[in-house]
Amino acid sequence: MSELWDALHNTYNSASGREVDLSVLDPLPTLQERDWPPFSALELTDALASCSSRSSPGLDHIMWVHFKAVLENEKSVQLLVTLADACICVGHWPKHFQDSVSVIILKPGKPTYSSPKSFRPIVLLNTVGKLIEKMISNRI
Repeated sequence: MSELWDALHNTYNSASGREVDLSVLDPLPTLQERDWPPFSALELTDALASCSSRSSPGLDHIMWVHFKAVLENEKSVQLLVTLADACICVGHWPKHFQDSVSVIILKPGKPTYSSPKSFRPIVLLNTVGKLIEKMISNRI
């Protein structure tokens, strides 16, 4: 078990603690800043529609099927759109949206589980943060 732990840890955390050289960003030209129009309820519902109701719950233990039920209420949709807009306007991504937990699960049907290739890591994030990220990604 100790050897397996070491193998998994070295595979999935190999970049942990490494220094990052940000000088690679220096030659990038500075582009003109553009306006970011407020999000619409349609952008939120489109992003939510593409979320599978069968996926694992996030760190907040909210599953997409529950989130979809809550967001059937128009007031809830407007509150979440306001939150997404505030994140962009203020330029702040809340700490609880950044938190994650990695879970390593067994791949079914493997003859042996002595290799890291026999496992699949999944990352659990805050569900609200994932939805707002999806809205941003869809827009970009």
